[in-house]
Amino acid sequence: MTDIGPSTTIGEIDEDALIALFAPRLPRSDAEILGPGDDAAVLSVDGNLVVSTDVLIENRHFRTEWSSGADVGWRAAMQNLADIDAMGAVPTALQVTLAAPAHTPVQWVLDFADGLREACEPHGVGVVGGDLSGASEICISVTAMGETHGTEPITRADAVDGQVVAVAGPLGGARAGLEQLTRGERIDAESIGLFLRPSPRIGAGLEAALHGATAMMDLSDGLVRDATRMARASEVGIDIESALLPVHDGARKVAVALQLDPRPWALAGGEDHHMLAVFQRESAVPEGWTVVGVTSDAFSGVRVDGEEPTVRGWDHFAG
Repeated sequence: MTDIGPSTTIGEIDEDALIALFAPRLPRSDAEILGPGDDAAVLSVDGNLVVSTDVLIENRHFRTEWSSGADVGWRAAMQNLADIDAMGAVPTALQVTLAAPAHTPVQWVLDFADGLREACEPHGVGVVGGDLSGASEICISVTAMGETHGTEPITRADAVDGQVVAVAGPLGGARAGLEQLTRGERIDAESIGLFLRPSPRIGAGLEAALHGATAMMDLSDGLVRDATRMARASEVGIDIESALLPVHDGARKVAVALQLDPRPWALAGGEDHHMLAVFQRESAVPEGWTVVGVTSDAFSGVRVDGEEPTVRGWDHFAG
């Protein structure tokens, strides 16, 4: 095998050598019967199998001048763990495909594997397989798997009139981090960190399911846009009260420094990946969650303080 130094690229070693280097760095799944190295993985499943897929594209979802390989590995794992959690399920395993240019440093790939491990190991989640390919830019696809352990999956579609809408964590932190990176500012390190490494509370989705949540999803594209998706699926309206929004402290700090209002970041910033859920009544909302609105049959879609929202959130094609 070629001696690996800081400047060694993946084009200078073969695929098997690269696999031999990064595979030992990957986390193991508690459900794993057969992991990486064969044509397919074999997992033990308790209850319903829950599956989700996501993709990250260089210069679309991340930039290598902002994010280390470990940051990208963390993000790739965490946003997929959140998708499984959003169904009220327990994440168990990931399959990860990495396509990259030949000039990509080997160390970047090893750091990417380390980021996957750092995000997954605390939750007993392993990387059980995947694929490698060449590409003109770094492209990552992750398939996440989880299991329900006998509970019913929570979808977006079962909210009804007169219920309460709540979020599991503070909003706008990741958007404040992006704002700083875009401007070349460093006002609040925590919010920059939340953009580079989203940190939703994995397990909040299962908590919501056990408290009788009627609908749920994770906030990837912003509260307004994702709540609109939930409202459409459930055929109800959702009215958000801006005064109730749990705006992240870092977002407030950055907004003050830039003389901006942080509430649009909380409403439409995206990439916080906290849970958005609907509960039958306020007394059912778990401790640590924040009620931000109500469901209604009086209108469709989403309103903010009773009015059409002026911000919408992230759209992958419109920007």
